[in-house]
Amino acid sequence: MQSAKNAAPIVSAALQALVYGGTGAYGLYHRCAHRAFERVGARKRRISRVTRVHSLFNVEGGHRAIVYNRFVGVKDKVYSEGTHFIVPWVERPYIYDVRARAHQVNSQSGSRDLQMVNISIRVLTRPDTSRLPEVYKTLGMDFNERVLPSVIHETVKSVVAQHNASELITKRQEVSLAIRRLLQERASQFNMVLDDVSLTALTFGREYTAAIESKQVAQQEAERAKFVVERAKQEKLSAVIQAEGEAKSAKLIGEAIANNPAFLTLRKIEAARAIAQTMANSSNRVMLSADSLLLNLQDNDKDGKK
Repeated sequence: MQSAKNAAPIVSAALQALVYGGTGAYGLYHRCAHRAFERVGARKRRISRVTRVHSLFNVEGGHRAIVYNRFVGVKDKVYSEGTHFIVPWVERPYIYDVRARAHQVNSQSGSRDLQMVNISIRVLTRPDTSRLPEVYKTLGMDFNERVLPSVIHETVKSVVAQHNASELITKRQEVSLAIRRLLQERASQFNMVLDDVSLTALTFGREYTAAIESKQVAQQEAERAKFVVERAKQEKLSAVIQAEGEAKSAKLIGEAIANNPAFLTLRKIEAARAIAQTMANSSNRVMLSADSLLLNLQDNDKDGKK
């Protein structure tokens, strides 16, 4: 329409030239009219090309899209991967990345015994693709930054307050599962999905850490003292058992000698044999008489005969 209006003065001038100028004016009119219609056609082609460009949009892999309409608002349809049509200048697409993304959040909380605990939580989150229109209406495009920090802080404080500081160490897996379960419940209220929640770091205040180290040192010293006492008891018991064994052995030997004097002679022969074997294997050479080696066995025999 604007092109036609711009061409009107040219056409009017050409008509006037035709009326007052004859054949030459007709040629001028023809050229001006042709130029005006060419301009109109060029503008129409540009408008058509721009319309085609703005009527298509692409959704890449791992993404989903919603469409905002100027007359009806956000549509309920979720657009999957591929190329889609919209009404240009009336509808506008919004594309979401629906792949799981990692977020690291640090939180400081108080335990049940009033100890300050620093906890690092790593979560993998993504929007619920079936609820993207609702996500856009309530949270917009930056839903993670709006929801995650506050929800994680609230959840961690709630779970940590139910345990003592020592329980957070001994029951770490149980605490992690409790945080994950509660976070998934809270995230679902905001149309978000938590694929994984892990407790990456757990630290305490300086005073409590020093107290834990002192307690561990005391426990180690107590265990060491307990071991020393137990070893002394075992050594004492071993000495008693050894003394009882030696006394019993001496009693049995005495009874054997009293009942059979030849028992002592047999023991001397065994001792002499052991001595002779030791000296034979030694590198040193010692000259002994047979009487000394046999420990005066003949004298004992004479005494026995008497």
